[in-house]
Amino acid sequence: MSSMFRSPRSFALASSHFPRLGATALLYALLTLAACSGNNVSSIDSILNGEHRSAVNKARDAYRHPAETLAFFDIAPDDVVIEIFPGGGWYTEILAPYLRDEGKLIAAGYPRDPSQASDMMMNMNRSYADMLASYPDVYDQVEVVDLHPRQRSTLAAPGTVDAVLDFRNAHNWMNWGAENMLSAWHEALKPGGIVGIVDHRMDADRESGNGYIHEQSLIDVMETNGFEFVASSEVNANPNDTKDHPGGVWNLPPNLRGVPEDEQQHYLTIGESDRLTMLFRKPQ
Repeated sequence: MSSMFRSPRSFALASSHFPRLGATALLYALLTLAACSGNNVSSIDSILNGEHRSAVNKARDAYRHPAETLAFFDIAPDDVVIEIFPGGGWYTEILAPYLRDEGKLIAAGYPRDPSQASDMMMNMNRSYADMLASYPDVYDQVEVVDLHPRQRSTLAAPGTVDAVLDFRNAHNWMNWGAENMLSAWHEALKPGGIVGIVDHRMDADRESGNGYIHEQSLIDVMETNGFEFVASSEVNANPNDTKDHPGGVWNLPPNLRGVPEDEQQHYLTIGESDRLTMLFRKPQ
């Protein structure tokens, strides 16, 4: 990255030494972080409104807060970033043009070898490749690499990556066995490089599952595999999410999976899931 100690990350690192901040100190921390990150937010605005993004995807900005999330992770235009399992490319639409000229986006998708990938994975890969081909002037610099869900992968030359970003995948790889996944991230990252994770959050006093995970469980698995917890943000919180849906997070939009038409408005009113947003760091 352009500087190892840009304000948001250095402040967040310092805050990790004081995990039990009082309310006043925590409020000050959040205000300081927001002030330091303002430049990142404003520079992404034009990308969010770009013609390469569909109206449907733009509408989801209200739930996913991409500018604020990337500012919290302190992603700079000259960073080398790995996006984990980019799916349909919702965040790629933002990261690819943001990093295109000065940085680099590495999309770590499912294996492209049919002997190692399921039909679902191959279909996902084809859809993602089609998306990249749809706007070559936006996506022509994206590098696609294979990430095996349950095997050790090499995602980049060791120690060359500034940030690994993982959006709504942890609830899967935590169940697959995290060691192979996180060792690949750790190897690729520079000393001091960061990991930003967003996922569906379950309350600490309730049982996790149905797509929801506990913050402490994520901290535990990350620390076990060589990362330091730095900070968390409430930028993607949704207090309307009751987290007791019969079909789990997939009942909520945008999936509405298995929800009868006459019940869909209930879930649309709730919105997308309550999400943790957590920042980790590879030690220096």
